[in-house]
Amino acid sequence: MDLGLTGKSTIITGGSGGIGRGLVHGFAEEGANVVIATRDGNKGQEVADDARDLPGDVIVVPTDVTKLDAVEEMVSQAESTFGPIDVLVNNAGGVYHPTPFLDKSIEDAEWEVNLNIWGVHHCTRVAGRSMVERGTGSIINITSNSALVPEAANQVAMYGGTKGFVMSFSKGLAYEWGPLGVRINCVAPGWIVPHQEDHVGEGSFWRKYGYEFFGTPEQMASAAESGEANFNVSSQPIRRIGRPEDIADATLFFASDRSKHLTGQLVSVSGGSYMP
Repeated sequence: MDLGLTGKSTIITGGSGGIGRGLVHGFAEEGANVVIATRDGNKGQEVADDARDLPGDVIVVPTDVTKLDAVEEMVSQAESTFGPIDVLVNNAGGVYHPTPFLDKSIEDAEWEVNLNIWGVHHCTRVAGRSMVERGTGSIINITSNSALVPEAANQVAMYGGTKGFVMSFSKGLAYEWGPLGVRINCVAPGWIVPHQEDHVGEGSFWRKYGYEFFGTPEQMASAAESGEANFNVSSQPIRRIGRPEDIADATLFFASDRSKHLTGQLVSVSGGSYMP
């Protein structure tokens, strides 16, 4: 299906690995021109290089989305390279480390607030301004099932709270900007596993603690396929691990005119672990 995204100027934050890799490749496959905004420029370039044979062009702009001036510079480079921004995917986010709430330091909590809240705020404000001025644009915020399913927020309550903010923020702004031609929707990933260990950067939670806690992608896939008990999969109606392309598919739909009558919506891509 042609989603009509060919040539669309697209920013994907946190595009250097994991879900970000799937998003970048998905949009490039549809012919969109993609700016990868990431703190990990080397890993981002690796993702861009892997996408070189796809229809869309992909460039990397090293960016710390928690810094407003860095976001302004990134959007300026994106516009000078590919033209006015048509699509913004706020994917950058993360958990500092799973920790009981009373043991979590203020510094670690602030790290999550800065990345998951202020990062989305900065990118939406800067890229969204020209969308409002032009009367067109689509913003997709990648949130988390940690804001929807209590057990998914176990030991990461602060993270789940920041993602809950993003969902409420998205709904309120969708109402404000809907009459102005800009749509805002959310995709909430459940248990999404990269295809290979090296598909994520050093700053990824997979590198910091994920592989140690849960095993390699191959081990996780094998356990799910064999029906082995796994708290992340065994309670799902669809008994398989999610992959980055599952998030990309939902995001591409929201980016395209196939969803032109949808705004302020949330879809949980989680094998049915969340059903509103």
